[in-house]
Amino acid sequence: MNDNVIQFRRPKPPRPPRPRLRKLAIAAGVLALLVAVWGYFTLFG
Repeated sequence: MNDNVIQFRRPKPPRPPRPRLRKLAIAAGVLALLVAVWGYFTLFG
């Protein structure tokens, strides 16, 4: 096989977005922020 030839391949189809996973990540981030603020004011407040 000649390696000097460009092989044209179909690109892989993009994955569909997962809004549920994104919402879960946002909720986890907000919860972690609230826990961090609560801990800060519990220790230093």
